[in-house]
Amino acid sequence: QVQLVESGGGLVQAGGSLRLSCAASGSSLRSNAINWNRQAPGKEREFIAGISSGGDSNYANSVKGRFTISRDNAKNTVYLQMNSLKAEDTAVYYCNSWVQGVLIWGQGTQVTVSS
Repeated sequence: QVQLVESGGGLVQAGGSLRLSCAASGSSLRSNAINWNRQAPGKEREFIAGISSGGDSNYANSVKGRFTISRDNAKNTVYLQMNSLKAEDTAVYYCNSWVQGVLIWGQGTQVTVSS
């Protein structure tokens, strides 16, 4: 059974950086697109970045130019480098991927940006 585990969240000051990791276990996800999403308090979960199996990436306008998604297939891990963090980036960050017709989610990692 495929599992996704996020890590790397924490408390950071506005303007700072964090790198999140999404590690997959149970199966190689080298052929799968993987996405990062986030959910802020009182708001709906939203897509913020995705990377295809071939390494093509796309971003929500709210993070474009500040966040970078990448993948290391040898480590079965996708990363989200977050720079120039703002208070409005505070949220729980989740990765997900469609695996054999099932949308798999990780448990999330909390990112808190203090202003």
